[in-house]
Amino acid sequence: MNSAIKIKGNIKWTALAVVIGFVTYSCSVEKFIPEGEYLYTKETVELTPDSIVNDIDNIELDLKAALRPEPVSSFLGGYPGLYFHYKGTREKPGFINKFLNKKFGKEPVYASDIRSYEMEQILLNRLENKGFFYSTVASEIVEDTINKEAEAIYKLGLSKPYRLQNYQLDTDSLLVYKSIKNEIDKSIMKPGMRFDLSAMKAERERINLQLKDEGFYNFNSGFLIFESDTNQYTNKKFDLYLRLKKDVPVKSIIPYKVAQVNVYPNYSVALDSTVVDTVTYANKNFLQDELYFLPKRLDPFILLEEGDLYSPDKSKATSRRLGSIGAYKFVNIRYNEIDNSAEGDSLGLLEANIFLSPLNKRAIRAEVKAVTKSNGFSGPGLGLTFANRNLFNGGETLNISLDGSYEIQAGGNTGSSSGSSSVQLGLSGELIFPRMLFPYKFSKDYFKYDIPKTRIKLGLAYLNRSQLFTLGSVEANFGYVWQANKYITHEINPIAINYVSLANTTPEFDAILDANPYLQTSFDQQFISGLTYSFTYNGMVDAGKTHQIFLNANFETAGNSLSLFSGGEQPQSIFGLEYAQFARIDGDFRYHFNFAENQTIAARLFAGVGVPYGNSEVVPYTKQYFSGGPYSVRAFRTRSLGPGTYVADEDNAANYYDQTGNLRLEANLEYRFPLINILQGAVFVDAGNIWNTTDNEALEGDTFGSDFINQLGIGGGFGMRVDIQSFVIRLDLAAPFHDPSLEEGKRWTYDFSNPILNFAIGYPF
Repeated sequence: MNSAIKIKGNIKWTALAVVIGFVTYSCSVEKFIPEGEYLYTKETVELTPDSIVNDIDNIELDLKAALRPEPVSSFLGGYPGLYFHYKGTREKPGFINKFLNKKFGKEPVYASDIRSYEMEQILLNRLENKGFFYSTVASEIVEDTINKEAEAIYKLGLSKPYRLQNYQLDTDSLLVYKSIKNEIDKSIMKPGMRFDLSAMKAERERINLQLKDEGFYNFNSGFLIFESDTNQYTNKKFDLYLRLKKDVPVKSIIPYKVAQVNVYPNYSVALDSTVVDTVTYANKNFLQDELYFLPKRLDPFILLEEGDLYSPDKSKATSRRLGSIGAYKFVNIRYNEIDNSAEGDSLGLLEANIFLSPLNKRAIRAEVKAVTKSNGFSGPGLGLTFANRNLFNGGETLNISLDGSYEIQAGGNTGSSSGSSSVQLGLSGELIFPRMLFPYKFSKDYFKYDIPKTRIKLGLAYLNRSQLFTLGSVEANFGYVWQANKYITHEINPIAINYVSLANTTPEFDAILDANPYLQTSFDQQFISGLTYSFTYNGMVDAGKTHQIFLNANFETAGNSLSLFSGGEQPQSIFGLEYAQFARIDGDFRYHFNFAENQTIAARLFAGVGVPYGNSEVVPYTKQYFSGGPYSVRAFRTRSLGPGTYVADEDNAANYYDQTGNLRLEANLEYRFPLINILQGAVFVDAGNIWNTTDNEALEGDTFGSDFINQLGIGGGFGMRVDIQSFVIRLDLAAPFHDPSLEEGKRWTYDFSNPILNFAIGYPF
């Protein structure tokens, strides 16, 4: 649900003044600080190396991270969290102060809380872990008697670090040593690198993971130990040796293979394994009390095979693939050792048990919606969805959805259509097969990461806009979707059909179409049959990364295959229906720079173009672009920007039907920062517009040209977002800086007195 509401007057500036006033008031915490105490507000680490250190900034950050306690953080120069704490813990604080302290209060940290000697020893230990042995440290507390604040300063002299000369593995006849030796060449420990305890831990973990994937089921990194030797050198160099600790259990240094695979397709805690039926398929035992999942359909998702060495990577991949079916809420893979007599260089044996806990087979979801739109339409909506999981005992999912809404134009435009109503109904069915329905049969490991799903979808929609028109549509799709890896998703629909019928138009709407042949043509060819492809790279799944990238690229082409079956007449048709021919491509690129905790600079670029050809002069209306709104250029209402420098008729309720184009460019930049608890803030700037690539005489100034930069709608503002476990409610207040619909020379408007309030769910990008 989204809306863009125009706010008159100076509400924006009043709200800003209130916020600034509140923060300023919250700054005044000096009177609460006890006598003789100083608020600990800053820490500084000064490094003075006696040799060249390339990563000194990273060392400084690592040292700062070890310091305790952390200084009190400020917000806009004040300490609102401290203010709430002081007010909430005084005698007779009152209900409101207690509540604010519980929700937003932060306990003070004073200079007397700092244990300088302990911190000095921790800093020296951190430096030794990085090879800087025999370094020096000194500290002091600097007190500001005026503001009653204190700063801790730590000064460290970095000695010349010890550097690695040779790295080698102790030799032994054990089988595990042979496997470790094969991995030494891939080591992260390189000659010349500084002594680094964290690198040694990482090296142990790397070897542990590799051994695990070679079948060493009971091995762990704690069985490895490093020994360093500096006796051979006088210039701060050392040799490093890797070996096994003494008395490591025998079963930890032998590989294991899978001797048996048991699958429980319908597992529950109450399942009695003595009464279940066992079916053996592809050397796996499928145990279920009644047929829930066909073994031949489940087997392709399982990569564990009898006789294979134990592999945690295969276990994770199997768990991921089984979880992607959509029929299970839990996937649990458990191994049992079934041969404890293994010794020396022999193999251990494992029994792999795969427990699958199904979701409810049938489910109904209801959604009650309240809709409000920028053109003044608002009203209630209802959505019902019925889901049947594992429909044919092969993981198939059937979703049937019914949506309806009734909207009435209670405000917005003031033209003759004010007060009109809208009824919208939709019925759709989607059948998802967790496998690829294709004439050619692929092997189970052909798709390494994920098995493609086949989606078949059919939808019907009805829209009745009183005083304007009735619109009916039928949509059908057949295609595939799959993940190539953790980041990349492909979706291709070789069959994508859409038919839209415009009927029961009123004289008013007919007049609009007559005045705009370009718009009328876009409604004429509403039979669309073609192919769609979508590529998504989602680097946002790595939540902890400083730099994150997201890219979604879409390509669509229509009418090519139909031209093979149509006659030679112009325009061409099939089954008596004139069909559209066009190609459309667009890309959405996003970049997030997470430079501090809960602080992000987010940028987005969008570009898209649709090109008609052959049977079409205009891209169909449903495939055109629009600009403005909560997910676009937020200083302009939805569909109110463009095309180009076109000036819409504000007295016409239906004018937004004109404001589409076949080319769209947008750029957004946003700084996101924390306010209080779950409340986040943002400041942003948006720019963009839509155009037509061919001149539409009814829309003056709509054509894309070399002057497009001067035709961008530009605006900015600030926003607040409530983020509750990734469910985001967003309010953005924006005003235009540059309005292309104004006369040239007057477009830089800075119209702060008439901002747009955007309400939406989720981040804009």
